[in-house]
Amino acid sequence: MSTPDGSSAAPPSGSPAGTLEVPLVRSDAAVPVPSYAHPGDAGADLTTRVDVTLGPGQRVTVPTGVALALPEGFAGFVVPRSGLAARLGVTTLNAPGTVDAGYRGEIRVTLLNTDRERSVELRAGDRIAQLVVQRVERVRFVEVARLPESERGTGGHGSTGGASALVGARQDIGAAGHRGSTDRNSREG
Repeated sequence: MSTPDGSSAAPPSGSPAGTLEVPLVRSDAAVPVPSYAHPGDAGADLTTRVDVTLGPGQRVTVPTGVALALPEGFAGFVVPRSGLAARLGVTTLNAPGTVDAGYRGEIRVTLLNTDRERSVELRAGDRIAQLVVQRVERVRFVEVARLPESERGTGGHGSTGGASALVGARQDIGAAGHRGSTDRNSREG
């Protein structure tokens, strides 16, 4: 840890080196303190404070029962839990949700059930998202007449491949008139 003047400082007492202590208030003693499942994890689990049912395709803003006082120069980012998304099709909207250092209210998470047929029931205390706390830089935007050149230039969405390659593959399938099938012999070596 370093002090504002850049010198090294010892971590707060009872805190391992490299650990940031963040003041926290819970709305209820039954609400779990955000915690990391494993050493080295980037995100601390957030839980729902209430029981909630998400109907097919429904979104609901869920209270966590936790409020924080992040120090200046830090922000929290609420991100989806991979297991919840993979197993139940539940993800977070506005991901990542930003928790600014000056915000002192309860963290709330907007969940979306992407399944079009099944409802999902969550109970108070179920893990619903993760909070990643990171140092953030404050910037001053400076208007200029022209930006410096870069290797990427103005290439935007899809310009590096990936999704655009999939679109081409789907067009090939459609052109062959066989939805869901391809001539594998011509595509595999």
